[in-house]
Amino acid sequence: MMRLAFRLLWIMLAMGLGMAQGSWAAPRRIVSLDLCTDWMLARYADRGQIRALSPWHRQYPVAWIDTHWPVHDGTLEQLVALQPDLVLVGQYNAPLLRARLQALGVRVEVLPLPQSLSDIRAYEQRVLGLLGKPLTLASEEPEAVRMPAPRPRLLLLGPNGVGTGRGTMEDDILVRAGWDNDVQAQGYVQLDLERMAAPPPDAVLWAAPSSRALATRFAEHPVLKRVIPPSRWLTTDYWRWQCPGPWTWDLIRQLQQWHG
Repeated sequence: MMRLAFRLLWIMLAMGLGMAQGSWAAPRRIVSLDLCTDWMLARYADRGQIRALSPWHRQYPVAWIDTHWPVHDGTLEQLVALQPDLVLVGQYNAPLLRARLQALGVRVEVLPLPQSLSDIRAYEQRVLGLLGKPLTLASEEPEAVRMPAPRPRLLLLGPNGVGTGRGTMEDDILVRAGWDNDVQAQGYVQLDLERMAAPPPDAVLWAAPSSRALATRFAEHPVLKRVIPPSRWLTTDYWRWQCPGPWTWDLIRQLQQWHG
């Protein structure tokens, strides 16, 4: 009797273990619905796991993602035909499409986009967990730079003369890199040339696409060119500002190198 009870217990435990293992099996048919999840999959997923990235990664290409990744056209019909076992999407993207997929029984994971630097590690580990990857693959954060007061002031300048102020992810990045934000206001503000010139910031980071559109010509105004020397106009890869993620740490390291 005891032997039979033991065997039944062993079978139940084995079944439970098998179910647990099945529930944690790495997905093999993953689809992305937006640019930020495209990038996270391209960084961490095996190519064999990916059924299709979104068409956004073709519209906003980056050098480290080649053109050989499969892509879907964004229609419900094609997405269903791909038979994904996991669909990834950011919290603000494709709400109707993801709702229809969920109604059809497709597993859709909605990823909250990091709102601060402290959110990035949790975001990265969430993606790694969904892919069945070790959490130890998460990228290393750079150490905070201790700068003597007053810190050098950096102006993050975007298209149409819009500056980035406090309470933003960009402000977190500047502060972690050892700079003080030249824009004291909260959020995103329209800058005034006279205010920028007196006194001017110690450096300007031009964070905008590389196009020659009229919206990007604010930075070419003679007043700015006169009060801020060419050596203090800094540039980074614009794509690093578009989606917070593990590449944000590389951006901080680059900003740390520009002190002096």
